[in-house]
Amino acid sequence: MPRYNLPLVGLEISFKTDADEARIQAAKELIEERYKSLAKNGSTISKEKLLACLALSLADDYLEESQRLEALEAKINKLLQGGM
Repeated sequence: MPRYNLPLVGLEISFKTDADEARIQAAKELIEERYKSLAKNGSTISKEKLLACLALSLADDYLEESQRLEALEAKINKLLQGGM
């Protein structure tokens, strides 16, 4: 499993993952972009609070997409069973 060392929102992090480098880079860019957007809108908020808001935002996106995926899977299963 490869080890990654990279700067992320001003912090140096190190971790191991099976994800490929392109996926790690895309995730890093998403986090950096969202962090900058939050920091721009709340410049007096501490880094810890910004990171907590970022985590909540990403978790909310994940939950919404999971629900959307479940609904699509249910529709597909219904179609495969011959019903509409």
